[in-house]
Amino acid sequence: MKIHHLFWGICLCFSTNVLFAQNYQKTSSGIKTTVNAVDIEVQFFAPAVARIIKSPEGVAYEKESLSVIAKPEKVSFKADIKDNKIVLNTSELSVSVDTGTGIVSYFSKDGKVLLAEKSGMQFIDFDDAGTKTYQVYQPFILDKEEAIYGLGQLQNGKMIQRNMTKNLLQGNVEDVSPFFQSTKGYGVFWDNYSPTLFTDNEVETSFRSEVGDCVDYYFMYGKNADGVIAQVRNLTGQAPMFPLWTYGYWQSKERYKSQEEVVDVVRKYRELGIPLDGIIQDWQYWGHNYLWNAMDFQNPTFNNPQKMIEDVHAMNAHMAISIWSSFGPMTKPY
Repeated sequence: MKIHHLFWGICLCFSTNVLFAQNYQKTSSGIKTTVNAVDIEVQFFAPAVARIIKSPEGVAYEKESLSVIAKPEKVSFKADIKDNKIVLNTSELSVSVDTGTGIVSYFSKDGKVLLAEKSGMQFIDFDDAGTKTYQVYQPFILDKEEAIYGLGQLQNGKMIQRNMTKNLLQGNVEDVSPFFQSTKGYGVFWDNYSPTLFTDNEVETSFRSEVGDCVDYYFMYGKNADGVIAQVRNLTGQAPMFPLWTYGYWQSKERYKSQEEVVDVVRKYRELGIPLDGIIQDWQYWGHNYLWNAMDFQNPTFNNPQKMIEDVHAMNAHMAISIWSSFGPMTKPY
């Protein structure tokens, strides 16, 4: 009888271990699991950097980042199941995936909650010019008194980007980036390039993108602002500092209409003894609108651009020439 009980006890333990093992699959850089018909993958890019990818169960897709150049690393981590959560521990960070809801949460090594997803993630069917894809949405829960910074170069006059809704779409006077960092020492980069609605209110902080095959974002714990930016640089590449002369005074206006005007402005600064490091030539140096942003001096009032630039350089100044994000139908790039 004792042998019989022992046999079934061993079988029960074995089946329990198999069940736990089936809750997730360990990979070289993290884990994969499926919760409520959603495939979830956690990839570690460093002990304090985790990438989260979510997609409808069994739906194949290819996603190559246009921003992140780093690759997942073979980070040392331990994976356990505790209280119906898959808990991943590295030397710097704890990441948990709720096996009932799919919610991902992040903790410091001393157990403090850094950030948690909120329920309600969505994939909404979307036809992108004949290609089947989704609108994707992921909400988070932030502390009430938590400050966040980022989202790009905005013109809203605010440093802290809380209690607001912002359509993250590149514009003429704003450059946006789906990234924010928190006073709690972490940052989030939402890796999606389609028009994205960022929302922060009393209920949630969320990203909603018009087009996406998957939810794809990076969580990085740098402990402070410099640490977070260092993590971003490790992901997306180093940003070299500009030369010292670029930090001086630059002269610009809506546009200069001829090369003579450009040279005369620099000459006047020198005559008046006013320091000047550079001058900016803005739009229409290319000519008419069909040549918009040709990146070529086809305007007859700039008939010798090489001489113009040499004249500016001869007065110990530099020159910057604007380029735009669209092209006229008579341009070579078009």
